[in-house]
Amino acid sequence: MSLNDRTGTRPTLNQLVGMAFGAGYILVGILGFFVHSDGFAATSGGKLLGLFEVNPLHNIAHLLIGAVLVLAGRAGPAPAKATNTAIGAAYLLLGVLGLFILDSKANILALNGPDNGLHFVSALLLLVVGLAGDRLMSRRIAA
Repeated sequence: MSLNDRTGTRPTLNQLVGMAFGAGYILVGILGFFVHSDGFAATSGGKLLGLFEVNPLHNIAHLLIGAVLVLAGRAGPAPAKATNTAIGAAYLLLGVLGLFILDSKANILALNGPDNGLHFVSALLLLVVGLAGDRLMSRRIAA
């Protein structure tokens, strides 16, 4: 059954992936507040799961991105697809930017190498699903 109506259709891959990523980012955002940080937008932070540096601004970003992904997934196939694609593109840009700002005062999200790696993986998955996921799934189902 669709997540946004009562037509009896199944949620699309974009909806499922968007909501799964969204729930994950919301969880990470909440957990990040339990990690010590030197300041709201400190250039370094405590390590979540012993690996990913976070600060309160980074945690808020995770909460907002997660909420947008979940809400778009619940809104329907088209909003989920657009949101997955847009957030995937934004994560790709953030990953590239992160390569250049890791050791600078511009690093207000306390990014580190593992964060960049995760941003690139998130970008790749969200972009692939956003740009081609539903089309690939419909071909697979039709075959």
